[in-house]
Amino acid sequence: MPLIVDAGYSSLTGPRERNEDFCGMVTPQGGELENKGLIAAVADGIGGHQGGREAAEYTVRGLLSDYYATPDTWSVPHALEKVVVALNRWVRAEAGRQPELAGMATTLTALVLRGRRYVCAHVGDSRLYLLRAGVCTRLTSDHVWEHPELRNVLSRAVGLDRHFQLDFFDGELQEGDCFLLCSDGVWGALEHARLQGALLAHPDAQQAAASLTSLALACGGQDNASAVVLRVTELPAQNLRDALAGTARLPLPPRFKPGHEFDGLHIEELLHDSRATLLYRVTDQLSGQALVLKTLRPELADDPDEIRALIMEEWRARRIVSPFFAQLVPAERRSCLYYLQTWHEGATLQRMLDTGLHFTVADAVQHGIRLMKGLSALHRLDVAHRDIKPANIHLGRDGRLRILDLGVALSQSEDEASVGSPGTPSYMAPELFVGEPAGPTQDLYAAGVTLYHLLTRKYPYGEIEPFQHPKFGEPLPPTRYRPDIPGWLENVLLKAVSREPARRFETAEEFLLALERGANRPLSRPPATPLALRNPLLTWRVIAALSLVLNLLLLMLLTR
Repeated sequence: MPLIVDAGYSSLTGPRERNEDFCGMVTPQGGELENKGLIAAVADGIGGHQGGREAAEYTVRGLLSDYYATPDTWSVPHALEKVVVALNRWVRAEAGRQPELAGMATTLTALVLRGRRYVCAHVGDSRLYLLRAGVCTRLTSDHVWEHPELRNVLSRAVGLDRHFQLDFFDGELQEGDCFLLCSDGVWGALEHARLQGALLAHPDAQQAAASLTSLALACGGQDNASAVVLRVTELPAQNLRDALAGTARLPLPPRFKPGHEFDGLHIEELLHDSRATLLYRVTDQLSGQALVLKTLRPELADDPDEIRALIMEEWRARRIVSPFFAQLVPAERRSCLYYLQTWHEGATLQRMLDTGLHFTVADAVQHGIRLMKGLSALHRLDVAHRDIKPANIHLGRDGRLRILDLGVALSQSEDEASVGSPGTPSYMAPELFVGEPAGPTQDLYAAGVTLYHLLTRKYPYGEIEPFQHPKFGEPLPPTRYRPDIPGWLENVLLKAVSREPARRFETAEEFLLALERGANRPLSRPPATPLALRNPLLTWRVIAALSLVLNLLLLMLLTR
């Protein structure tokens, strides 16, 4: 059962010659409703400025269209902020280009209903109310100056300032919830009790919106009156990321053997057998295309966490469209729980290392450049891979490098608790061992260790075994193992694997630029971390011991 919402809106001009309010909503269906949700917004152009209406209309129209163009992997607040910040820049730029529009700005209150939650983004003095169990509550705070004579002057609005800040809040939905988004022409003319009474008196959303705006003007309102009413009729049975729950009800396939056929697929060979998953190379009997099939081991049929992890991995793979990743192939005849991806001839970098392949400096640099381009594409979707290592990097016979295995990847729109434990110890950044969450910046650390290992077959801090609690000193220079590594590349690698996160590359693009520039614009060598910072406890123990010895010597001299 999808989310069902009764929606209505009304916007009246009132005594003013021009309506500077603008409101709108998008009520999608199907997958777009599940992935992005329903969005509604109200904006009130700042009065007294010719561009108030233009700012309000452009902001709402731009938000309603551009929100649905953001990646599904973005969280709702992140997507709203990206869109509205860009709209803020446009409004300010437009006001600067046209003198008659100087000072154009607008309030904005936007609401997204997705799955079983709501998210609000707000700036200015338009408002959001929630009517639940017969009680109406205001959810937003007006952004006006606190001085008594400036209470009608906005302190924050779209287009008002270069540095823009939105208020965000969210919560759980309940069936019967009624949301009201309105401009100050409604709430300024009606007391709170009358707002609540109008929402309770009109169960139909359109009638409620029309009644509120008409009542506001009838009560002497001197401003434009706009209202959007959303009543939650039915909630979906599962949350957003359980949209693939139908897939979870499919049985796990048996362990296949080469030559087995099912769902129009011919099993060619078993590629990988891990603790939880199985990978097979298969051939689509209709198209003749070689594919990779990924599923779970049959004995995990009663493990809901592993099943959910596989479903979420498929969900992420659907949304990552890049030449640096294998692409998901629709499995229309699927009778079991698995997903299909494109197959590419070649081998992982780890397999190449295992066969004794020697990577030259030029090889490592080129692989690093391609890896950074792939991570850049992934991080732009706000997805962290969280297990970058040679075994998850594939070099195809077509010369393309592809990043494999999104099993523990995480996007901003997911709950970290729903994803398995990330990382391989020797490739994990030091801060992960003290409980910090893994994100895109840790992917860059792991990429640095990967390049270091390709060149030296060693690790900058030594090999780390599972369940080990390592102590990190200074990374060993790779030239200790490979004197032919140029100084500029050594500096890049040492920066990438620095013990301190602040000294590493901040983005994949920065790492990429350092590799591409190479010796033409080399990085300076990262400074060594002082002992006092590497081991503060040992430092203070040494100081205390020296102080004690000095005091004893002084005591002996004084007692002679």
